[in-house]
Amino acid sequence: MIEFVDLNGGSEPFERIKTGIKEIDRVTGGGLVAGSAILVGGDPGIGKSTLLLQICAAVAKQNQDEGCFYISGEEAIDQVRIRAKRLSVEKSPVKLASTTELKDIIATIEKAKPTLVIIDSIQTMYLEDVESTPGSVSQVRACAYELIKLAKKKGFVLFLVGHVTKQGAIAGPRVLEHMVDTVLYFEGERGHHFRILRAVKNRYGATDEIGVFEMQDKGLVQVENPSALFLAERQGNVSGSTVFAGIEGSRPLLVEIQALVSQSGYSAPKRAVVGWDSNRLAMVLAVLEARCGFNFSAYDVYLNIAGGLKISEPAADLAVAMAVISSLSNKPLPSDMVVFGEIGLSGEIRAVTQPALRLKEASKLGFTNAIVPASFGKEKKTEGMSYYEIGNVHRLINWFN
Repeated sequence: MIEFVDLNGGSEPFERIKTGIKEIDRVTGGGLVAGSAILVGGDPGIGKSTLLLQICAAVAKQNQDEGCFYISGEEAIDQVRIRAKRLSVEKSPVKLASTTELKDIIATIEKAKPTLVIIDSIQTMYLEDVESTPGSVSQVRACAYELIKLAKKKGFVLFLVGHVTKQGAIAGPRVLEHMVDTVLYFEGERGHHFRILRAVKNRYGATDEIGVFEMQDKGLVQVENPSALFLAERQGNVSGSTVFAGIEGSRPLLVEIQALVSQSGYSAPKRAVVGWDSNRLAMVLAVLEARCGFNFSAYDVYLNIAGGLKISEPAADLAVAMAVISSLSNKPLPSDMVVFGEIGLSGEIRAVTQPALRLKEASKLGFTNAIVPASFGKEKKTEGMSYYEIGNVHRLINWFN
């Protein structure tokens, strides 16, 4: 028989484990929840193992806890020790092992009192009862199920590293992402030293929250003011450049959007995008052609989000449009101006979420002008900022006449 309970019944608050790394605690919703399972995905060589070894060492040091286990199925013990020495965490009380036999792992953890267990990676684990090779759908699903069940029973935090496909999705069965409590993606361009840890699922916190790190010789260093860092190399009075005031989770973030419109030498002009949705760019260009009379059929259009950040929110539409028109007309925008707003197919500029928070962050960094949607008039104004409210893309042309 199933025993049902009322919705308004009392329940114990979540026990959270502080890592001592603010960016990790932010992304996970205030700390690691005991008994939770966290899946971490990312491109090969992006720094997943480095990040998790730093987390394991930080939890062990912060809580003076010897119940932190790092189990590697991909590297030998000496390889992990070399990384630990490079990260200056070799003296942390972390328990290290190298194995792929899941039954041995479970038997060992059953007898211990773990606080944190890291499995690097779930695709290398092997369960004898399942007749297939490691990394197969059935092996990954079975191994993950056994580990998650044990984490719930013993009340420890479980980290699973997941390989990704060439399309960027976590390899293996999609059910793996449904089984865990939190899914984190570790993102970044190989040519940039910034790394973004993004929560795409979190049962104990907000989704789309991000943590920003900088890859240095001695590992990953958290960046507490990413806006200033992303804009550090920006040059003022350059055509094709705008500053977008965005929101990632609960964090306001200012980034530079760069556009280059050049005469095309191809029968079909090129559209190259880094860090944004190429379909979204095609839509913005189509609206500018249909509603403002521009003609991009003879031009190549290149778009780049400086710093290697990936932006997904539609609020960047207006900043992209301004950058494209600025490059086409070869006329720069004021260097102290930020832009945000969503563009509709009829050319209207739509409202976006949390405009006051975006502008507060811009004001902190010395920006004094903002182009915002016309509906912003109802919002509380930020002191020291001048606002230019735009209701339709027609009015964008006025800035470049």
